Amino acid sequence: MDARIRSAVRIKGPEAANVAPGRARFYVEADVTALIRGSGGVAQRIGYVVDLPLDQRGREPKLKKQRVLLFARAVANRPDQVQLANLDGQRAYSPELDALVRGIVRETIAGDAPPAITGVGNAFHVPGSLPGEGETQVFLQTAGGAPVSLQILRRPGEQPRWSVSLGDIVDESAGPPRPNTLLWYRLACGLPRQLPAGSIESDDPANAAIARQDYEIVLRALGPCA
Repeated sequence: MDARIRSAVRIKGPEAANVAPGRARFYVEADVTALIRGSGGVAQRIGYVVDLPLDQRGREPKLKKQRVLLFARAVANRPDQVQLANLDGQRAYSPELDALVRGIVRETIAGDAPPAITGVGNAFHVPGSLPGEGETQVFLQTAGGAPVSLQILRRPGEQPRWSVSLGDIVDESAGPPRPNTLLWYRLACGLPRQLPAGSIESDDPANAAIARQDYEIVLRALGPCA
């Protein structure tokens, strides 16, 4: 939701006993200006509880009239109340964050949305005809069984290049996913941190070692799941 805070009251006492140090709990009322994504609609004015950090002097943040993006779930039988999805379910609005959120929503509901990664299937490295030349392919397991694969190409005197293919046809020209896209998230947060030993299809220790190295190249390029 895109919303503007109408009022905020600090909650103290037993109802705030489990608040983390350096934070304070507030009951917020906000006017919803847009529902970016949701089911069943949302009230024009909503209330919710949020824990927010205090400044270095222990002062409360100024919340009134602040524009925010909210990530929340409905409260049963209370259409005017929501529960934030997590600790940072309230985010200060910015055009960049708004564009990121709307872009991910579009990707999520698209018919060709990349599936969640559940594991690694087979992986193998095939050396080329020249020293230092070869290709590694890693076939991924996904929710629903949709095919996803990684390709890492090595050429003499060049840095290894990798790409990801969605579908049965390997598309080496597709390249890696753009950061902060749904496909990037699926890979960065779904791939195991090491190539499972049982996935490597090779009796040659050298080829198996290159397959592991190429998998690590992909992980480094993706970066942490943040």
